[in-house]
Amino acid sequence: MTDDDWLRRNRANWDDRVRVHARSDFYDLPGFRGGACTLRGFELDELGDVSGKRLVHLQCHMGQDTLSWARRGAAHVTGLDFSEAAIRTARGLADDLGLAKQARFVTADVYNAAQALDGERFDVVYTGLGALCWLPDIPRWADVVAGLLNDGGVLYLAEFHPFTDTLGDDGKSVEVDYFDDQGTTWDEPHTYTDGPPLAHTVSVQWQHPLGDVVTALAQAGLRIEFLHEHDTTLFQRYPVLERTGPAEQPVFRFPEGHPRLPLMYSVRATKW
Repeated sequence: MTDDDWLRRNRANWDDRVRVHARSDFYDLPGFRGGACTLRGFELDELGDVSGKRLVHLQCHMGQDTLSWARRGAAHVTGLDFSEAAIRTARGLADDLGLAKQARFVTADVYNAAQALDGERFDVVYTGLGALCWLPDIPRWADVVAGLLNDGGVLYLAEFHPFTDTLGDDGKSVEVDYFDDQGTTWDEPHTYTDGPPLAHTVSVQWQHPLGDVVTALAQAGLRIEFLHEHDTTLFQRYPVLERTGPAEQPVFRFPEGHPRLPLMYSVRATKW
C-alpha cells in the first residue's frame, strides 16, 4: 500500500466522521460551547500550567482539546489536522467562543506539519488520545515533534495503551500479536460515536508498541521526563470494565479483584 492509498482512505473516512461527530452526544458541541472542558484531569495535572505558552496540537480533529488549552490560559494555540471538514468545524467553534485571535487551525498531514506551519516553533506539542494508530511511521512522527519544539519545549502525549489492542473483545484473552507492525485495513459502517452510518467506511490503522514510541522520542533528541501507565480508560473497551468517576467525565476500569492491566499511558518529554 502506498502513502497515497492509506492517506487518501483515512482522510475520506475522517472527513465523513466529522459529519457524524459534530452532531453526536459523544462530542457534545453545545455543551462545549457552554463551557465544558474536554481535557482529562490527569492531562491537566501532568502537563501543568500552560499560561503564556504557545501550544500546537497535532491531529486535533474538531479542535475541542485545542480550545480547552486556550481556555486554560495558553497564549496562542494551533490545531493541525488532515481533515478539512474537521478544521472548518474547529474554526467555527473558535469563532463561537470568541477565541479566533487566540487559536489558529491548519489543514495538513502531520508529517508535513513543519512546512504547513512555516517552520514555527512552540513551547508545547500536545497529542491526545487515539492519534498514533493513524500514523505508520513513529520515528518520522517523533522527528516532526522535535522539529516543532523550542529548546526547552515540552511534548505531552496521552494515548490508549497498545496492550489493549492485543486483547479479544471480552478483555480476558490475548488474541493479537503485540509486535505486529503491519497496517490493518478496517471496513466499518459506523464510527465510535452515536449517529448514522458512514459513507466512507474503510480506514487503515497501525499498532505501536510502547517501547517504539519512547525510543523514537529519545532518538529524536527528547529527554523523557516520565512515562505513566494508567489503569483506566475513557470508554467501555471490554464488557468487564466498570464505570467510575464523575458523571460529566467518567472513566472505566477493571472491577475489584480483577488483575489490573494498563489501559492508557502518558509521556512528557523535553527538547534540549
